[in-house]
Amino acid sequence: MTHYIAALDQGTTGSRCVILDGQGYTIASAYREHRQIYPQPGWVEHDPLEILANVYLVLNESLHMAGLQPADLAGIGIANQRETVVVWNRHTGQPYANAVVWQCVRSRDICAQLERDGKADLIRRRTGLVIATYFSASKLAWLLRELPELARDAQSGDALAGTIDSWLAWNLTGEHITDVTNASRTMLMNLETLAWDAELCELFGIPMQMLPRIVPSLGQPTMGMTADGIPLRSILGDQQAALVGQTCFEVGEAKNTYGTGSFMLMNIGSSPVISEQGLLTTVAYGLEPGLCRYALEGSIAVTGAAVQWLRDNLGLIHQAADIEALAAEVPDNGGVYFVPAFAGMYAPRWDMDARGLIIGLTRYATKAHLARATLEAIAHQTQEVLQAMGQATGIPLSSLRVDGGASANNLLMQIQADILGKPVIRPVNRETTSLGAAYLAGMAAGIWLNLEALRALWRSDRIYQAQWSAAERERGWRMWQRAADRAQGWAEPLA
Repeated sequence: MTHYIAALDQGTTGSRCVILDGQGYTIASAYREHRQIYPQPGWVEHDPLEILANVYLVLNESLHMAGLQPADLAGIGIANQRETVVVWNRHTGQPYANAVVWQCVRSRDICAQLERDGKADLIRRRTGLVIATYFSASKLAWLLRELPELARDAQSGDALAGTIDSWLAWNLTGEHITDVTNASRTMLMNLETLAWDAELCELFGIPMQMLPRIVPSLGQPTMGMTADGIPLRSILGDQQAALVGQTCFEVGEAKNTYGTGSFMLMNIGSSPVISEQGLLTTVAYGLEPGLCRYALEGSIAVTGAAVQWLRDNLGLIHQAADIEALAAEVPDNGGVYFVPAFAGMYAPRWDMDARGLIIGLTRYATKAHLARATLEAIAHQTQEVLQAMGQATGIPLSSLRVDGGASANNLLMQIQADILGKPVIRPVNRETTSLGAAYLAGMAAGIWLNLEALRALWRSDRIYQAQWSAAERERGWRMWQRAADRAQGWAEPLA
């Protein structure tokens, strides 16, 4: 039996393919960015065909780098950006429109109407989610409302819809499927039954026949075969994949992923718990039909994207990695606080009318202070979610496992430890999203026998210990909270 596994990690800014050997080591990796399309303020789109082409490219490039053929792979796992919606024709495979990205706020009016209609409690009890443009249902409802051809074909059964995992799985294998983790992010799946909820689909005006079949995260034996004969073995939403990649299999274990946004997930076991602290209840992973592990999640819309904004919009840095050296030029933020609420605020505040704010500027402030304030904003938003998680579970975290691209920033990780007052632990392999998809694919292929075998593969790289005094932490937290309060409710109310 071959002992190589490929993971396709399709993220918000790009697509990566990683190939692992039987010991869990990465032997090849390839990456391609895709365009970020902004048709209007607050709108974010991706080209599904560009994403698909890049996925094929990185798969072929990683195979070439590893000196392997498709037949050498025991399987493929998919991890994907969640909530982003794709609609395409069943017969032609052509998308009806660009993908509507999870960050996009074009469906504000749909969400506002649901709030006015008193549907928040129903949606929260059924799905574990709050009414927000973040999730897939309102995006799909908007597309059906605005695209008459799509609406017509959806009724006749000719139009298909899904999140990015569905789009990739359909093109790779011909199967129209999604896994329970991705389905749990749509605002259309019942958390208890792990099935599409007919009442919610009717509420959003979404024909159920256009939705994919929901399957476990682990395909036994497969979820379908590619044209090259590679079995598709696993599918996970990216943040759930990172939870698996960090081997957080016990109740109370948690991780934080620093990407375009940041996402903290805590394993809460085999029963869903609805939080009163602004956290989401979601599926952590499902290993067999009808059964899953659940997680509490705190989602932050903009963290790494704030660094991209400094690079692309303000031109303060040439590449994202430059922020570490720039921020290190000053010992503190110089009184500057940054709230990067470009797409509203997610957990625990959930204010879609919040907007970005920089406050505390004086003639003393420099671009280095703004860079440092950006790193502190990432860490303070994480702190806010962590505090809510502790209140919801009663479990104080002794340490925080971290991953994602921005976890390579040593200054950010030290600031995070300082602000939390807790150790921050970074693994050797920071691409834990890819690892999680590969781990479950490897389990399905029989390379690793169980979750304990996966836990044995996890390796720590560095532990950051807090250096700030309690007084420094308290003052920084108080000031950032003041700034965040001022950023709320800024956008003009919808008519």
